[in-house]
Amino acid sequence: MSNITQTRASTQVPEQVDMRGPRFVAWVTTVVLVVTLLAAPSSAAAAAVILGVQAVVFAVGAVLGPRKHPYGLVFATLIAPRLGPVTDREPAAPLKFAQLVGLVFAVVGVIAFSSGLLLLGLVATGCALVAALLNAAFGICLGCRLYPLAARLRPKPRASATAP
Repeated sequence: MSNITQTRASTQVPEQVDMRGPRFVAWVTTVVLVVTLLAAPSSAAAAAVILGVQAVVFAVGAVLGPRKHPYGLVFATLIAPRLGPVTDREPAAPLKFAQLVGLVFAVVGVIAFSSGLLLLGLVATGCALVAALLNAAFGICLGCRLYPLAARLRPKPRASATAP
């Protein structure tokens, strides 16, 4: 298959992932965010470190997508082989956007905890926790729901002039 054919095939059908993977990722993220909130009152520095690690995980998911996400790799390696065949899939692009939203909240939280703004750190972490828990427990991905709006706001690519 030529590169042109591969490119056309990849642009026509968006990347799809097993829906169970993002739910697993959301459960692990929920645990990490709860640990962050529990650590924050006694040590804002510890909360900043824990949330900083989660921010890196969010960044990997936002840039590389669900198949390269650290928790997603754990799911694919250890959990998925023990489950039945994939029955439902979802597109990867909204999941990447959801990870970007999580990254924004995590970065705000890290900066807040590091600056001694405990309340702001708790609120930012709490917002990320609510989103992760909604996805984990109920399959409601807030970032995925916001994705169509964000996609509409993205500038449209210009039609390139082709030379004869």
